Amino acid sequence: MNTNNGQKTTKRSSLFRANPVMNRVTKINERAEDGHAATYGGIAMKTGFLLLMTVVGIVGYLVAQLSVFQYQDQIEGLNYKGFAFAISIPQAITILAASVIAIVAQLLAAFVPKTIPVTGTLYSLCQGVIISGVIFTILGGQHMEYLGLLALAVTVVVVLTMAILYATGVIKVTKKFRAVLLTLLISMLGLSLVILVCSFIPGVNGFVSSIMNNFWISIIMTLISIVIATMFLISEFAAVQDMVEGQVPAKYEWYAAFGLSFALLWLYVKILDLIIQIAGKNNK
Repeated sequence: MNTNNGQKTTKRSSLFRANPVMNRVTKINERAEDGHAATYGGIAMKTGFLLLMTVVGIVGYLVAQLSVFQYQDQIEGLNYKGFAFAISIPQAITILAASVIAIVAQLLAAFVPKTIPVTGTLYSLCQGVIISGVIFTILGGQHMEYLGLLALAVTVVVVLTMAILYATGVIKVTKKFRAVLLTLLISMLGLSLVILVCSFIPGVNGFVSSIMNNFWISIIMTLISIVIATMFLISEFAAVQDMVEGQVPAKYEWYAAFGLSFALLWLYVKILDLIIQIAGKNNK
């Protein structure tokens, strides 16, 4: 049985995986003994913990906004995709710091996966702060915080639908599936890099800015990002299945939990961004 599992893992490890952490798992030859293998329940509990940390980050920022930030001088006249808002210097610093820490934690989790219990927790907390800043500071300026709940509802529907389609075999994570995901992901990253570089070139930055500020182009790019995030999530489902069926030791459950929570948060953020763009267009 162990031999078959090993052969299965070796075969799948050659295929592209969107999550570098889970890619490392497929290359692990270690197998659990005495029933200490990764389980769906164990992965679900750890994923739930990381998502709970996101909620803690959301609540923590909200509490700070209601108790500390509101007494600070506000910078007025700001606008984000059609939403006018005000923000204090401490708020801006908090969101910026959370963004930087989230990037660092994500990189550490990818390259030093043994740190995931800590870096994954930090990443989730910081993502919660960023999300809370968008919902309660930007959307809150127009009293449209409910859009955050709308995005959550849409995300839940998408996740459940994809989970059912994957579980019933309607969607299968094949080599072709991963190739398409890789192509889309690299294309979006490449396009983002080109846009970033062009934004610093005099004479070109204005043209690029006008294109990126076009409502329909922005919507299309966000929709493509949602498709990528959804495919990323499905790829994580397959990776988790490989872990459990391959009898990988339970200590690697954190890897899967981080991959799933990362995909879920990414999907939620992109759906929220889409809703903000649509609502902001009508808000102008």
